[in-house]
Amino acid sequence: MRVMVLVKATEDSEKGFVPTPEAKEAMEAMGRFNDELRNAGILLDADGLKPSSQGKRVAFDGPRRTVIDGPFAETRELVAGFWLWEVKDMDEAVAWVKRCPNPMPGPSEIEIRPLYEMADWQWESDAAGHGNP
Repeated sequence: MRVMVLVKATEDSEKGFVPTPEAKEAMEAMGRFNDELRNAGILLDADGLKPSSQGKRVAFDGPRRTVIDGPFAETRELVAGFWLWEVKDMDEAVAWVKRCPNPMPGPSEIEIRPLYEMADWQWESDAAGHGNP
């Protein structure tokens, strides 16, 4: 199963990257963790995101589109980075996240979300050979 592992933003991550000795040490630890994921055949992709102040949102309302400039409120609802993993099940994903170095200088959270697979989009009648509902 594929999962997206989301590093939730914090006030620190929303300030942007600051090159300090502590940040360098944290980046090196995360690099070692990513190497472990890669060597285990789990890591499909990963990256960090710049602060929301450098982002935009596009709001949809019928045919209308509204562009909203960052920064965005509710820091704890934002994402600071992600991994895309291929794991056998959610338990394996949780076990790997528990091994992860803390991605932030202080308290932080990582969220794990399964991706839809093609089989999830099959209608039951398709699987039984009865065509679309």
